[in-house]
Amino acid sequence: MGDRYVQASSVVDGPVRDGEVVELRHPDGSPPYVIRWSDTGERTLVFPGPDAHVEHAGGPATGVAGGGDDEGGTRPAGPAVTWRVQVTVSHDGRDTVAQAVLSGAPERVDSVGRSRRDPHDPSLPRIGEEVAVARALRHLADRLVDAAEDDIEQSTGRPAHVHS
Repeated sequence: MGDRYVQASSVVDGPVRDGEVVELRHPDGSPPYVIRWSDTGERTLVFPGPDAHVEHAGGPATGVAGGGDDEGGTRPAGPAVTWRVQVTVSHDGRDTVAQAVLSGAPERVDSVGRSRRDPHDPSLPRIGEEVAVARALRHLADRLVDAAEDDIEQSTGRPAHVHS
C-alpha cells in the first residue's frame, strides 16, 4: 500500500493515469489492487495489464537541490510528486482552441489558448495548434505563478512577487 500505480492510455495520445494503491486484496501484495486515482479521487479495483506499472514507495532517499526548506538549501527527500498537463485541441473553421489542464497539483488548474487564421493565409492546422497550445501553456504558467504568490503572501503576511 502507498505505492504509485501508473497506467498508459488504451488509445493513442490518450492520458496517462496514476494513483495510489490504497488497498490490497491478497496478503502477498499480488493483484488486484484498489487504486485512488490522482485526477478524480475515485477508487477502483484494478487488475494490472501490460500497459501499467507500479512505482514502489520508500525508495532510496535523495535530497532535492534548491528547495530552501533548511539551512543547506535542500529539503528532505520524500515521495516524488507528479503533475501532468493534458492539452486538448479543437478546430472550428479558422479558430483553434487549446485547453490545458494540470492534474496532480493540490488544486485543479486549467487554461485556454486561442488562435485564429487570417482568411488570406493557407489552411495549416499545425500552426494554429502551435499558437493555441503555446498560449494555453503560457496562461497556465501565469496562473501557477499567481497561485504561488498568493500562497507566499498568505504564509508570510507580506506582498510577494515571483520573478520568472
